[in-house]
Amino acid sequence: MTRRGGSTAIDGAIAMIAILLVIQMWLLTATLESHLAGHAEPILPAAIISGLLFAASGGLFLFIRRIDTELRSKN
Repeated sequence: MTRRGGSTAIDGAIAMIAILLVIQMWLLTATLESHLAGHAEPILPAAIISGLLFAASGGLFLFIRRIDTELRSKN
């Protein structure tokens, strides 16, 4: 992998993490608003989806670390 290709992959992964973070914040807001309105049904599905979003962000973070390590070892 070239330095430019690695940089592009890292930029894309960081953009995906930012998108996932925005979605997770929206999910938190919608769930909290629903809970405050007296609806308890969406709490468990929202927690599961939030956990999946967290895992996806963690996976992207590990991907970034692996690419960074590969690029640094070539220099």
